[in-house]
Amino acid sequence: MRDAIVIIPTYNEIENIEAIIRAVFTQDKAFDILVVDDNSPDLTGLKVVELQKEFPDSLFLLKRESKTGLGRAYIDGFKWCLERSYGYIFEMDADFSHDPKDLVRLYRACAQEGADVSIGSRYIKGVNVVNWPMSRVLMSYFASKYVRLITRMKLQDTTAGFVCYKRHVLEAINLDDIKFVGYAFQIEMKFKAYLKKFKIIEVPVIFTDRSKGKSKMSSGIISEAIFGVLNMKLKSLVGK
Repeated sequence: MRDAIVIIPTYNEIENIEAIIRAVFTQDKAFDILVVDDNSPDLTGLKVVELQKEFPDSLFLLKRESKTGLGRAYIDGFKWCLERSYGYIFEMDADFSHDPKDLVRLYRACAQEGADVSIGSRYIKGVNVVNWPMSRVLMSYFASKYVRLITRMKLQDTTAGFVCYKRHVLEAINLDDIKFVGYAFQIEMKFKAYLKKFKIIEVPVIFTDRSKGKSKMSSGIISEAIFGVLNMKLKSLVGK
């Protein structure tokens, strides 16, 4: 067992899953991988089972019965990892929007530079997003600004989904109390870590939009982020 594991949530990622797994395993640092698959109709989970024959000691699969949101997939993945001895637990997308080469940089920020949480940030040095339409770039950028304004977190990329957590951070957060299930889950996790005064470091990365498969973004996810963040902040002020 390695000291670090990468959680990759999947739903219909058959076009990407083998390539992303192999890319993670070819990095200079050794990582284990946990794929959390939401019973993908395209049989992503079966492809992972097939690859487990090649990587029996480093590739794991957590099969869920249905698609209940990104947040719940990660929570289940976190709990699985915390039942083992991993010291560093990562979140990463399956579609290569997060470059596997940056995993080592996020790891070093936590293992060598004193971070409790390291974030692959699209906005710490300008706007580093490739292949997004301008409307989506602006929506994401100003969403992060809005979250920063409401929560007072001193982070440029509050909605980032490329993250490394030290084990003790996840142990300190009541995972069963996490409310958001969509992409706002990323905001809530950072906010919980911020409230507990963990050291959060942003590492500049280039985010590249997927070239294969379909985005899971929806209007409901956006609404959750906009309105849920304000409610989250208000509850923190009254001690709930």
